Amino acid sequence: MMSKLPDSTEVLVIGGGIVGCSIAYHLTKLGIKDVVLLEQNQLTAGTTWHAAGLVGQLRATANLTHLARYTTELFAGLEVETGQATGYRRTGSLSLALNTERLEELNRQASTARAFGIEVEQISAADVATHWPDVNTEDVCGAVYLPGDGQTNPVDTTQALAAGARKGGALILENQYVEKISTDAEKVVSVTTADGVIKTQKLVIAAGMWSRQLGASIGISIPLQAAEHFYIVTEPMDSLRSGMPTLRVPDEFAYFKEDAGKLLLGAFEPVAKPWSVNGVSKDFAFGTLPADIDHFEPILELATRRFPKLNTAGIQLFFNGPESFTPDDRYLLGKVPEYDNVFVAAGFNSIGIQSSGGAGKVLAEWIAKDHPPMDLWDVDIRRTFPFQSNRKYLVNRTTETLGLLYAMHWPYHQYETARGARRSPLHDRLIDHGAVMGELSGWERPNWFVRGNSRASYEYSYGKQNWFDACRDECLALKDSVALFDQSSYPVFYLDGMDALTTLNHICANNVDVDIGQIVYTQWLNERGGIEADVTVTRISESRFMIVSSCASEGRDFHWLTSHIDPKTHAFATNAGSAITILGIMGPLSRDLLSGLTPDDVSDTALPYYQFRDLEIGYARVQVNRLSYVGELGYELYIPTEFAQHVYEEILRVGATFELAHAGYHAMNACRVEKGYRHFGDDIGDEITPYSAGLGFAVDMGKANFIGKSALREISNKFAERLVNIAIKHEDPPLLYHDEPVYADNELVGITTSGMWGHRIDRSLGIALLKHDQGVTKKWLGSKQFEVEVAGIRYPLDVQLAAFYDPKGHQLKS
Repeated sequence: MMSKLPDSTEVLVIGGGIVGCSIAYHLTKLGIKDVVLLEQNQLTAGTTWHAAGLVGQLRATANLTHLARYTTELFAGLEVETGQATGYRRTGSLSLALNTERLEELNRQASTARAFGIEVEQISAADVATHWPDVNTEDVCGAVYLPGDGQTNPVDTTQALAAGARKGGALILENQYVEKISTDAEKVVSVTTADGVIKTQKLVIAAGMWSRQLGASIGISIPLQAAEHFYIVTEPMDSLRSGMPTLRVPDEFAYFKEDAGKLLLGAFEPVAKPWSVNGVSKDFAFGTLPADIDHFEPILELATRRFPKLNTAGIQLFFNGPESFTPDDRYLLGKVPEYDNVFVAAGFNSIGIQSSGGAGKVLAEWIAKDHPPMDLWDVDIRRTFPFQSNRKYLVNRTTETLGLLYAMHWPYHQYETARGARRSPLHDRLIDHGAVMGELSGWERPNWFVRGNSRASYEYSYGKQNWFDACRDECLALKDSVALFDQSSYPVFYLDGMDALTTLNHICANNVDVDIGQIVYTQWLNERGGIEADVTVTRISESRFMIVSSCASEGRDFHWLTSHIDPKTHAFATNAGSAITILGIMGPLSRDLLSGLTPDDVSDTALPYYQFRDLEIGYARVQVNRLSYVGELGYELYIPTEFAQHVYEEILRVGATFELAHAGYHAMNACRVEKGYRHFGDDIGDEITPYSAGLGFAVDMGKANFIGKSALREISNKFAERLVNIAIKHEDPPLLYHDEPVYADNELVGITTSGMWGHRIDRSLGIALLKHDQGVTKKWLGSKQFEVEVAGIRYPLDVQLAAFYDPKGHQLKS
């Protein structure tokens, strides 16, 4: 007997793929029994049913790796728990390197894997043959083997999750196409299907490639796009044995998998084919797409050289089916900013099977507690922007993102597609001065400026890239004279109203009840004491405050601000970034330059550190804040956009006297690492307290209650984990990036969170998060011998709490 659609439920999940079923399963594990899952066709329809079923453990960050590892643990025991076969096997995986650059990447990943507690082996080409005897290894430089990786049957595993969810009390209904989602103010209230209307307290959109159009129906931006995804399956081959590890050859864009005695060859080709741009039909459930042999042929040709027996094997199946991809190859998870009770889990970029367990678990916990259980910023849907749901943008970007899964994961890699969306008013002028643009959150930003005949594009490597010397020149200009930054990508918010001060002081950990004209550096904390945002607050008037955040977290931070304004109060938030151009003048001669721009007094007395003044510059009135993210005397100019060109021309005119240099974000990053300045999303996030981050000075425990104060008060050991500054002691040190393991007397104690070459002190530097039960103190740091592991090699370190450059801040406050 078929179950009927109930009148109401606590949590309604739309989508019966492996992710939706995992969410329902994990909700019931948390004791939430009133769960309804609606599938418009049958379970696994869409993408799950044709997935390859690969289950890997290692992801780009520590937390995402923890989620992937949880998935392997879940799948290993799911069959016993539910009685439903899953087909899960621990087979391991092999990744081959065909050049030295790829080998370094794999070796760096191996070091990271060890830091995350994953069993990993760095093996030779000869060792590869013990796992895949018939693979051609003549040009193989080396490989990495992860014994704990596995494979599963996606359909059976989904059914097992569904069985577990039903056992826990969830109701799963198939053939329930969602005709309408009804809303009331800031909440979804009900969903309509052909069988009726069901009210819900919370809604989860886990509808795979249908998620974008489903979200758009109620004004939610879910930027993902389906793309064609190819694999072939051969006739049975005698040379294959059960349990062979998955074989990845990323330099040839291919993976090989033994599948019931047959060979499955899949591809992540460099230029993908977006599919069904205007939306996916509800009737496309178990559909396939036409074969495109010409498109797949280059992959197949390389594969026959890698596995020669493929030349004589019969092809049983040429498969082409859609999978959804996001603009940055990271999935979309969490509560949407548009509604207070809507959550999303979609856009899994061909890793939905291996992500399903962990993603389902943390989203269920997020739904239950109304906050993420761990730092999920890498996949938080709030990192995206509405313009990224534009179809032209998605089509152009998706041609690239699918192939990037197997491309080299170069440091500072820049997307080549869907560029130019957001530009400073000075974009073309900066190009004329040699700017080489990078992209972040759609913004075109100058990363460095070419000198002489240098190439105005990236030449990637894990070592010193082609912009290294230009970055050095910019950093030395900052140290010795003066340089100009375009910081227009920084978001600017205003909070106005009679209750603006009370509202902001509740949100901020520091005290913003300061004199008009003063700037306050502060964090916004969650109820657990973790950092949700890292901002400056400028008091413009009694009832107006300006908040400056960072480019990538604009949507997250504005959502945090607006969602913590009591609607009964007189406080109103505005995102004004598009109206303001921000220029930074930094360096020991910046005051002299500024003095030449304005008739106003800009002496240290007239414009002290961390204060602002409105100044005349040419024909414009400009708000000038005295602060700096590079550790030198500096000023940020907040210019009405229509005056930007004029003020820029004035700066260049006066700056010529001081040999003003243009500087880019690589130089800014290098300088901030030298100073030990924290960066949100890299060094700090919602699991790190201000004390662990070394930002306790920005917390005012003496003021009235603020979000997170109670949690901070209850911390017994403030420094059980702590960010420290590190420098490699070696005559030819490697560059640090992130997630390199750090050892103290041969014991793993942490990982790096940031890294950069510090040009002002000429050393390879980083920031690392270290853990020690008795506290990461100056005494403990002085008692240990520290090393960092890079690509399997350990290097000695200097480790300290203070910055390596100008630790007392003399330059900054000069």
